[in-house]
Amino acid sequence: MYQGGDIMKKSFTVAAAATFALSGAASAQEFFEMTSGYAENLPILGTASVAFVDKINSISTEVEFEHFNPGELVPALEMLDATSNGSVDAAYSTSGYWQGKMNAAGLFAAVPFGPEPGEMLAWMLYDDGMTYFQQMYDDNGYNVKVILCGMYAPETSGWFKEEITSLDDLQGLNMRFFGLGAEVMQKIGVSTSLLAGGDIFPALERGAIDATEFSMPLVDANLGFYNIAKYNYFPGWHQPSTMFELLINKDRWEDLDERAQNQIEIACMANLADNFAEGEAKNFPAMNENVEEHGVEIKNWSEEQLQAFETAWLEVAEELAAEDPFFKEVWDDLQEFREGYAIWGDNIYLPRPYNSVADQ
Repeated sequence: MYQGGDIMKKSFTVAAAATFALSGAASAQEFFEMTSGYAENLPILGTASVAFVDKINSISTEVEFEHFNPGELVPALEMLDATSNGSVDAAYSTSGYWQGKMNAAGLFAAVPFGPEPGEMLAWMLYDDGMTYFQQMYDDNGYNVKVILCGMYAPETSGWFKEEITSLDDLQGLNMRFFGLGAEVMQKIGVSTSLLAGGDIFPALERGAIDATEFSMPLVDANLGFYNIAKYNYFPGWHQPSTMFELLINKDRWEDLDERAQNQIEIACMANLADNFAEGEAKNFPAMNENVEEHGVEIKNWSEEQLQAFETAWLEVAEELAAEDPFFKEVWDDLQEFREGYAIWGDNIYLPRPYNSVADQ
């Protein structure tokens, strides 16, 4: 008996079922509009949010993210509220932008004289950091899920129009500054304001601010700070490591199945490594170019100046802990972890000059 027709019929049935399954999966895919705090053309800083979207979209059939630059959906400094109320589905940012809303926010962004990336990741992922991070948003009524999604090494600590020969030169300066470091600069005598990245150069140009910090040398060069402020100061005492968050509206997050949630978290974990490596690879060429082609002078704070910054920071931390029980709880937990970590960190890593080719 000829069975070709039956075989063809069976093949058609299987193909149709597969097509239906695929179309069903596509229609079930969750779509997320994600606003970023950083323009996509900013290296390291802006490219990290684009890279996350590329990563999640390449591995997931459950969710798809679309990247939007600052201001396309909401202004950068309004992303938290917009994500919480559902105006946007997600936001890639740093919690330091919310320092004015929650005292502890800066502890999950950048801690002056705090942990470098390895130690900070250890506290965040293997101690209590992430638990407190989510609790901060929950306790303050924000309807968001937070995921650690980026991190890089220290930033520069400022671009100045005039050389800073002593701390007296800082008195009365108007400076763009970020997070907890801004509290320190205010105690030193600097008037600070928090500006989004795209607003900094115009403010420098028209004299609304005298100096600024923002990011790493390559990022800052991309924004053209060297055209106005030629003195670039190091080290980045205010941001020994900087963390970036993915905020997702909690209702949208809880509607996802476990596989989709895991895919987002895994994409963020990959983004952490990528973000850190890019920052480490691309900044020393940028420093050379800033000096050789743009006339930038690289300056280092003296030991005396760094001690003054640290003293001011410890005063700020003590004051915030006295007025905010949650800040105190998180700060104490971080300090306890750091005391334990020192047993490892102070012994395992080579001290300079042994770990630096510059001194060999």
